[in-house]
Amino acid sequence: MESRLNDLILGCRSNDRRSQKSLYDLFYGYALAVALPYCSRQTEAREVVNDAFLKAFVGLDKYNSKLPFKPWFRTIVVRSAINYYHKYLDKLPVSDLSEAETIGFDDDFLEKMTPDEVLDVLQELPPSYRLAINLFVFEGYSHPEIADMLGISVGASKSNLFKAKKQLKQLLKDINIY
Repeated sequence: MESRLNDLILGCRSNDRRSQKSLYDLFYGYALAVALPYCSRQTEAREVVNDAFLKAFVGLDKYNSKLPFKPWFRTIVVRSAINYYHKYLDKLPVSDLSEAETIGFDDDFLEKMTPDEVLDVLQELPPSYRLAINLFVFEGYSHPEIADMLGISVGASKSNLFKAKKQLKQLLKDINIY
């Protein structure tokens, strides 16, 4: 697999359409799985994925082939989702909290849900809340990093996360999981 991937990347760097198609086919499912939690519909996620592949093909000269490809590509997909948010979706007004409260979750609530159920619940959140949950909880970014990526204040990032957790908790109660 590693050798095949390196060959595909070399082909893509040479603008070989077959290599690009093969790399696309190889990583499309992965990219869609990364993009879906950031999007409210699969059509949006597909647009994010296609944009990410375009950016990846253009930026492959910057990719260090001594490092794993998946994390590099994941970053491109996540940033493409953020760009999609900025370009197409209205930002929700948020209050600027200097310190957001935390809402506790039982660690085992996810075990009661299938991956599709988790995705469905996340997609119910407004875009700014969905971004906050994904970037902070799943991607591990800090509030200052999220604020910088989204062009908001650190307090707004904390507020979005607080409100996202609150709404997520309510959604889970509504479907009798939490």
